[in-house]
Amino acid sequence: MLRLKKRHFSVDMDKDAYWFIIPFFILTFLFIILPIIANIFLSFTNYNIMKMEWVGLSNYKFLFEDKRLWKSLWNTLIFTIFNLPICMVLGLMLALIMKRGLFGHTFFQAGIYIPYIISMVSASMIWIFMMEPLNGLFNTILKAMGLKGIKWLYSTDTAMISVIITSVWKNMGYFMVIFLSGLQSIPSYVYEAARIDGSGAINTFFKITLPLLRPTTFFLFITGFNNNFRVFEQVKVMTGGGPENSTTTIVHQIYSRAFSDMKLGYAAAEAILLLLIVSTITLINFKYSNQGEDLEAI
Repeated sequence: MLRLKKRHFSVDMDKDAYWFIIPFFILTFLFIILPIIANIFLSFTNYNIMKMEWVGLSNYKFLFEDKRLWKSLWNTLIFTIFNLPICMVLGLMLALIMKRGLFGHTFFQAGIYIPYIISMVSASMIWIFMMEPLNGLFNTILKAMGLKGIKWLYSTDTAMISVIITSVWKNMGYFMVIFLSGLQSIPSYVYEAARIDGSGAINTFFKITLPLLRPTTFFLFITGFNNNFRVFEQVKVMTGGGPENSTTTIVHQIYSRAFSDMKLGYAAAEAILLLLIVSTITLINFKYSNQGEDLEAI
């Protein structure tokens, strides 16, 4: 019977270790914890750079009456519901194709990933030109086919769809790469055992691949959800929140209230609301996702 020897660390070694982690805690306090504390304080004030007035819970009471805020929350939810699943599905499909190692897969993999590494502002400008109503690429193609052009970014019916299309195009390469790394970490003997048992491709995908990709899927869902609820750049550049607030999001509203309306105290209250929403959803997912359990197949 093997006996594990306990490791004893000296007190001096423990003290030395603290010197390596202290800088991390200092930076975390200065750039994360301290701003959150300052934001909480500002949310109880009527602050507009020129003056600061304590207003108590007035900002939080107005949150429930602000129709623009609830419209932005609804738009953010719609954006997340459509953008995140599409990115995950397309990313997984592309990862499965790339894993097969077909001819030229490295070239296509790089081409699909490149949009992710360019800035969102640059990507948004590219799509603005392509979606331009008069001479844009998309409407030029539609007119050549004898169809009527679409007011992509200037109609309440298509503006949000246009923003989602841009976001999917830019981010699906990231999802592909992460899913691909997850697929490559699955042991080959698992698939060999499935083939010996006569498992078909569809059955193998749903009974083996998807369950073993659960940690990767969970990671992409949590990070993707947080990023989608913080969507801002493409909305600001492509539509400015319009037309008729049809694409404004919660972060765009925080920006507008703070720097257009100069209501920094109320914007701080909106930021606290966003923090609570994202934190709650994340904690719920961590609680009910059964993460940390060992997978018996591995």
